[in-house]
Amino acid sequence: MSLLIKNAMIVNADKMEKNPQDILIEKGVIKRIASSIKEDKGKTIDAKGKLVLPGLIDIHVHFREPGDEHKETVETGVMAAAKGGFTTVMCMPNTAPVIDNRSIAEMVVNESKRIGLINVIPIGAITKSLKSQELTDMFELKDAGCGALSDDGNCVSDSHLMRMAMEYAKMVGILLIEHCEDHQLSSGGVMNEGVTSTILGLKGDPGISESIIVARDIELADYFDSRIHFAHISLKRSVELIREAKARGIKVTAEAAPHHFALTEEELKSFNTNAKVHPPLRTKEDVKAVKAALKDGTIDCIATDHAPHAREDKEKDMDHAPCGMIGLETAVGLAVTELIEPKILTWPQLVEKMSAAPANIMGFKGKGAIQEGMDGDLTIIDPEAEWEVREEDFVSKSSNSPFIGRTLKGQVAATICAGKIVYQQ
Repeated sequence: MSLLIKNAMIVNADKMEKNPQDILIEKGVIKRIASSIKEDKGKTIDAKGKLVLPGLIDIHVHFREPGDEHKETVETGVMAAAKGGFTTVMCMPNTAPVIDNRSIAEMVVNESKRIGLINVIPIGAITKSLKSQELTDMFELKDAGCGALSDDGNCVSDSHLMRMAMEYAKMVGILLIEHCEDHQLSSGGVMNEGVTSTILGLKGDPGISESIIVARDIELADYFDSRIHFAHISLKRSVELIREAKARGIKVTAEAAPHHFALTEEELKSFNTNAKVHPPLRTKEDVKAVKAALKDGTIDCIATDHAPHAREDKEKDMDHAPCGMIGLETAVGLAVTELIEPKILTWPQLVEKMSAAPANIMGFKGKGAIQEGMDGDLTIIDPEAEWEVREEDFVSKSSNSPFIGRTLKGQVAATICAGKIVYQQ
């Protein structure tokens, strides 16, 4: 079965085409790109007035299965991802039980294959049960289908253990993703430590809890000539450390979540627990630094850190409500509104952050670009569409978003994975 996209304004990371093209996908692969293609056998989509991007890739989501299926399942997470324009996602291991062995990793892989909409790749744990005491069998996890390893939600706090993890991961050939948080410093903080937390009477999490781990892991990566990827960078000082490390040629990459370039700690003044995240929302100066880092390439990619929670959990007080917000369905709108419209990023640069760079970091062959012979993964976006974020419109099982009621610009019109339409507005 073939799929023909007509009148596509193609946007790749290196350029945005000036004239519309037709894209023919056969057997899940882009077979031909030309100014005019005639095809009567398969399905046709007219993309006139819209932009066609390589399928978006999110290397940081939480699908909660196994263990917390009341928050999200692989199936509902996949549906939310497809609606958000994502054709490949990587799900973190802090499930119950943890993805720290072959059987749990294979369960996620098999469940995603059963659903069959988009590509779901599990991320295995660095340490058993995320307890920062004993390393997992990295060879086993990679063989089971894990694309990277992380203790996300927790930091690998033991420096000697992180040293061994880097050495072992380098031998295995798998990327480590670090959640940068010194738990002894953050110690129960519910928001960014500063004037606002003092005024609100809430326990603060100081920025150094993030930057100290960033600095430590940069030095370890330098010493062992190893790769390290930093999750959800939120702080100006962290950005400075990463920029310096890259200038020194250290093998470091980093991501930022939309909420860390779209919101500040001021959002907590209403005591809205949907804005309680880890790392916490920071200052205006930090947001400005994150945006600048996205622009100059210090931060390589955008990842949602999609973290669904049940309503009854988020309705607890600020001290006891869990951290996290959903993000798959609002990512494109926030990126266009906060980055494209203010001319911080161009459309090709956004493709770099949301498709090409994640594909490169993770070594995904055939993804991240619209070219003949590449995978037939495409995201069609209406760049001028304005829409309101409404709770009832979420297809995620959870609705813990601080963006409800906000009007965004830029909306996903269709998502195509391996030549199959998995979402259409």
